[in-house]
Amino acid sequence: MATKGKLTSDPKKKIFVLDTSVILYDHDAINNFHEHDVAIPIQVLEELDNFKSGNDTRNFEARSFIRLIDQTSKEKLISDWVALKAQNAGKFKVILNEQPLKINAEEIFGKGKTDHKILNAALSLREENPEKKVVLVSKDICLRLKAKALDLFAEDYETGKIKNVDELYAGKTELLNFDESIIESVKKDKLLRSANIGLPAKEGNHFFVLKNKRKTANVFFNHNNQTISLVSTDPIFKIKPKNIEQAFAIHALLDENIKLVSIQGNAGTGKTLLALASALEQRRDFRQIYITRPIVSLSNKDIGFLPGDAKSKTDPFMAPIWDNLRFIKDQFVSDDKMSAKIDELITTEKIAIAPLAFIRGRTLTKIFFIIDEAQNLTPHEVKTIISRAGENTKIVFTGDIYQIDTPYLDSESNGLSYLIENAKNHPLYAHITLQKGERSELANLANVLL
Repeated sequence: MATKGKLTSDPKKKIFVLDTSVILYDHDAINNFHEHDVAIPIQVLEELDNFKSGNDTRNFEARSFIRLIDQTSKEKLISDWVALKAQNAGKFKVILNEQPLKINAEEIFGKGKTDHKILNAALSLREENPEKKVVLVSKDICLRLKAKALDLFAEDYETGKIKNVDELYAGKTELLNFDESIIESVKKDKLLRSANIGLPAKEGNHFFVLKNKRKTANVFFNHNNQTISLVSTDPIFKIKPKNIEQAFAIHALLDENIKLVSIQGNAGTGKTLLALASALEQRRDFRQIYITRPIVSLSNKDIGFLPGDAKSKTDPFMAPIWDNLRFIKDQFVSDDKMSAKIDELITTEKIAIAPLAFIRGRTLTKIFFIIDEAQNLTPHEVKTIISRAGENTKIVFTGDIYQIDTPYLDSESNGLSYLIENAKNHPLYAHITLQKGERSELANLANVLL
């Protein structure tokens, strides 16, 4: 058993063993280890088999991976090393139910648990290939800790992770002692060419606060046009920005040339409210306003275990969106015509609110598409959503990268952080981070002190 499936010696190459959490995060993970070899324990395939049915993203990831393995192996046995198709890539195999001779994880941590069998798969592979470094890759922190307790190398899946997340692009820069004459000019003319006015070089769209003593101009730098334009603080759909970051967010949301917007901020900063009010302000420009959020089930149970039909199952998860819509409607309490119009938009599904899984197969053409709680998405999910955009569609992601409910995501690996970092220089994109909570002083206390 010690020589079964042994690779040709190459001390520079490693063998990475992937667990189920990695595959559900990125079904193409096996192709992201360059020249190194990749192995999957048979227990991972068994778990993926349980995930293959359903409409959730993890179900699609499971199915996509199973198809990928089938295409990679073709007529070959997957229990033997098979060359991956990518250029200069390593090899791939499925580790069968091997038992290590020296250290047995099931004897140490307990029998019957899949995680311990995955550990044994990695340990047996290390025994078979003592000249190579075997590394267990998992999004599960506890599994990585158990691996390290067995003196087995373990690490998180790094593809898509953002380093130095505390320095993540915020979308705004404040410039002090700026040329007073330029501040006056932009406030008077509303729009100026940005050449030779002293702005720091930016490769994408960006917001600036220009200050000189008591004079201030809040502007948007359009990279394509090389202009700066004055940012308005006027209300939209009776929702008035309470700080300049909110005004910046509204400007990006209303700009017809910006097709992709992200708004990041703590709870109570107004992310969802601003996005929804901006969508309603532009309701005539879009065929439909679609608001969604990923459903993160409690106790790792799917919503299928809840009683009732699809709407009654998902309404509790959509409640925050309905709360924001009711708040906007309350602004028109004395305007019966507009209040009735909002009700009509809901009844006719001009405004549609539903879980993210329900949009699969839909055509996103001429839609104002708001994805709330985007920090609970993987980078691959964000990419999939954006890739579905048709003509005249605007996509808005809102969320808080420090408030993540999905077990295998964190502030560095979630889809919202990935989007902000990788799209920041694109001419169709704008981002703003909201710093100040506006829900209430009590809510601010929680964010600041607790």
